[in-house]
Amino acid sequence: MDYTVRADLGFLGLVNDYGFKSDIRLPNKKPRKSKNNLSPELTKQQKIENRAHAQRRIFVEHSIGGMKHFHCLTHRIRSQSNVIMDQFFGLAAGLWNFNIS
Repeated sequence: MDYTVRADLGFLGLVNDYGFKSDIRLPNKKPRKSKNNLSPELTKQQKIENRAHAQRRIFVEHSIGGMKHFHCLTHRIRSQSNVIMDQFFGLAAGLWNFNIS
């Protein structure tokens, strides 16, 4: 299956783990300060790309935050069944989608 994944820089390992299966899009990382580059900056084009990336991701971040209003996702589920955990997540996602529609 091919997916497009838009992640933040906390998920740099995704490219190594799943890069051949999916289209993984990460924002541009600011270069490190060094002796040769005392004031590292992103180019104007990279800043534009990062802003566009953030504007697409904000909807996902708000949805995850909205689903956390239903406390079944914020507390530890002690069940060993993955089916029950998937049902909790699906229920919270459905209720949140109903709420914003």
